Amino acid sequence: MIRTLFQLFWSFCQIGYTSFGGMSMVPLINDEMVSHGWMTASEVSDIVAIAEMTPGPIGLNCATFAGMRVAGILGSLISALGVLMPTFTICAVAAVFFQKFKDSRILKNIMVGVRPAALGIIFAVMITLSRTNYLVAGAVSFKAVAVGLIAFFLLTKGKWSVPKVLILSAFLGLLI
Repeated sequence: MIRTLFQLFWSFCQIGYTSFGGMSMVPLINDEMVSHGWMTASEVSDIVAIAEMTPGPIGLNCATFAGMRVAGILGSLISALGVLMPTFTICAVAAVFFQKFKDSRILKNIMVGVRPAALGIIFAVMITLSRTNYLVAGAVSFKAVAVGLIAFFLLTKGKWSVPKVLILSAFLGLLI
């Protein structure tokens, strides 16, 4: 069992480092699963179909489902950890460099430009999502605006958690 878990971790670690994410991982996952005899090509196809229907990144979903199929819950955790190693590595390296250069004048100047750009991107997404959420057939949906305002109020003034507000908003959307 330990050997299988290590092989799962190593296989998905290699997939994570050598693919570009998304659908580019699928052939690599297929090769690993079939070459180790863990699954048939048909079973991998089923896993990919399930992973596509499940929210989240397809590569991570495939790794989780494949690991579960091969070695249960521990296998799914190990496979997910393996496929996420590039992300963990990049974040760790970035944190080390950020910590090392946090007092750097150059980094401070870069952040002066990055912060407004990030704010602009967030604002652009808000506008785009507002169009799709609050306009119905070209007209403002006052019911949707009301739900949005209630959610905003509960988040900012009521200090409700995001999951609670999402559940309430979904309930209000069903009622309306």
